Formats: sequence, C-alpha cells, structure tokens
Amino acid sequence: MYVCICKGVTDTAIREAVCQGACRMRDLKACLGVSAQCGKCACHAKAVLEDSLLQSKMGLSHQSVNQPIRFYEAAA
Repeated sequence: MYVCICKGVTDTAIREAVCQGACRMRDLKACLGVSAQCGKCACHAKAVLEDSLLQSKMGLSHQSVNQPIRFYEAAA
C-alpha cells in the first residue's frame, strides 16, 4: 500500500528501511523522502515505522507477518 504518494513510498519500502537500520522518521525522510513534501503521510508512515520496529524487537520479519499461514498435511 502506498504511504507517501508524493514520493511513491510503500509500507513495504518502509519495512525494508527498518530492516536496513532506520529507526526514526528522520531516517525514513533521509533514505526514502517520506514526509519531505506535503507531509500528509507522516502519521501513517510513523505508524508503519513503529509497527515494524515492534515486530523486529519481537523477532518477526515483515515477510513472516505478511504471509499467510500455510498448513501442510503429514504424508501418510
């Protein structure tokens, strides 16, 4: 989903930036340009940032959270 329309930044890009070390809005602005123009995306970008940081502290990657859980039947 697009978070910043001005710069074309998605929530996935923000989560990837967190995986690369971004931990503040200032970091997202520097590497992705989030909230650099109109600023309307700042609240949502911060929410995605905080969610990503929380997930990384819990040891969850964004891939494991965003992927559906698959159940496999045991081979008989």
